[in-house]
Amino acid sequence: MSKTNRRKFIATAATVAAGTVAASAITLTKVQKKYPVVHQVFFWLKNPASPEDRDKLITGLKTLSKIETVKEIRVGIVAGTEKRDVVDNSWSVSELIFFSDLNSQAVYQTHPIHLQFIKDCSHLWEKVIVYDSVTV
Repeated sequence: MSKTNRRKFIATAATVAAGTVAASAITLTKVQKKYPVVHQVFFWLKNPASPEDRDKLITGLKTLSKIETVKEIRVGIVAGTEKRDVVDNSWSVSELIFFSDLNSQAVYQTHPIHLQFIKDCSHLWEKVIVYDSVTV
């Protein structure tokens, strides 16, 4: 590759990378401003070695997306990231839900779909921790 072509390639690659980072930041900023209320829940299964129990809980959590005040939902399992003192990977399944405002989150709490999820799935977990926050 000639020096001129190499410089053009490096310049193009740097521009693409910078554009990708900027687009990601813009998307995240839009979500934070549009849906500033965040509801994060961690579940510890009674039987953490059971893929069937984990999958039942995941299926149940995904039904929550049908609630009209839920703007975005993410359901996850523990990532295989590096073990560090500050990382708690003792849980089994998590949910991350975004709401437009606190009233929308309150509607979610008493919604029949949410109550049905609790009725159908609460036997699967031994512990739940909830973190609710508002974007600043």
